[in-house]
Amino acid sequence: MVLNIAVVGLGRMGKRHVHTLLYRVPRAKVVAVCTTEPHEIDWANSNAEYKEFGISVFDDYDKMLEQEPRLQAVWVSTSTDVHAIQSLKAIAKGLHVLCEKPISTDLAEAQSVVDTAKANPHLKVMAGFSRRFDASYRDAAEKIQRGAIGKPFLVRSNTCDLKDETGFFVRYAARNGGIFVDCAIHDIDLTLWYMDNPIPKAAWAAGTLQHHPELAQSGDVDNAVGTVEFWGGKIAYFYCSRTQAHGHDVLTEVTGTDGKVMVNVIPRSNNVVLADKLGMRHEVQPEYWQRFEHAFALEANEFTDAVLNDKPVPLNLETGMTVMKIGQALQRALLTGDVVKFNEQGERLN
Repeated sequence: MVLNIAVVGLGRMGKRHVHTLLYRVPRAKVVAVCTTEPHEIDWANSNAEYKEFGISVFDDYDKMLEQEPRLQAVWVSTSTDVHAIQSLKAIAKGLHVLCEKPISTDLAEAQSVVDTAKANPHLKVMAGFSRRFDASYRDAAEKIQRGAIGKPFLVRSNTCDLKDETGFFVRYAARNGGIFVDCAIHDIDLTLWYMDNPIPKAAWAAGTLQHHPELAQSGDVDNAVGTVEFWGGKIAYFYCSRTQAHGHDVLTEVTGTDGKVMVNVIPRSNNVVLADKLGMRHEVQPEYWQRFEHAFALEANEFTDAVLNDKPVPLNLETGMTVMKIGQALQRALLTGDVVKFNEQGERLN
């Protein structure tokens, strides 16, 4: 028994998801891909590997849903601004959905996905927070949950990408909700996981443009710092960057009453250290895929297992909504300079 799945979007992420499903998820079968980008369509149609595996190529999402009879699930890997509508259309067709984070750039639209998923409990609908499937982050969670650091009360977490000279990030950022909604979304999710879903109390932020002044046109920045206070005395600090010179730098540090746990504080691509007249140094992964490739594969396998064996998905959509609320609050604070406040039920006050 296998799960027939389509990957929607053939940018960097989508192509990699197809490859992962083909070679690392034995109980999944890619039956279709879909993109509206002409150069991606041409690339897919001429791809010998796709032909070998019998993968149909579509240039229209609705057409794929109507015309591909083998479909059982879709993996939505397009820009964030169309995540919700594509997820809703898939659910309406009776398909399971794995949607890349976040569910939407709009809270009301994201809530509609959550509500529709609840109304169709026979379908598995999951948001792809891939760091929850990383071995190191899972090990840290296990240590925190068994009390190794006492009661966690402070998270410091970074998502910093290699400086992009091609213009890709600027084009990408314009459709993905701003630096906190895009870059900090995993850090916020980890914070909720490690601190047992605390309720936000207040959020404030500051940012700067150091390399990509054109981002100002969309009200965005290329480096930002955000702080979130939670009810109950817990705090989180996030640093987001699109302009790191040394590579993809993600770290998370959780401080508790009896110690702290740290993940990837000094990033490295492997255990090789070069020693020469310049000193001792090691290489860093150039981007997220090299750091989290195994996590994406495990995520795909666990989602497939949930569908085929009718298990709960590894993480629920409601958590994704809280992540979005916090991300958007930080983005609002960045744009206005205001402190965004929440009541004790986690509802935004201003």
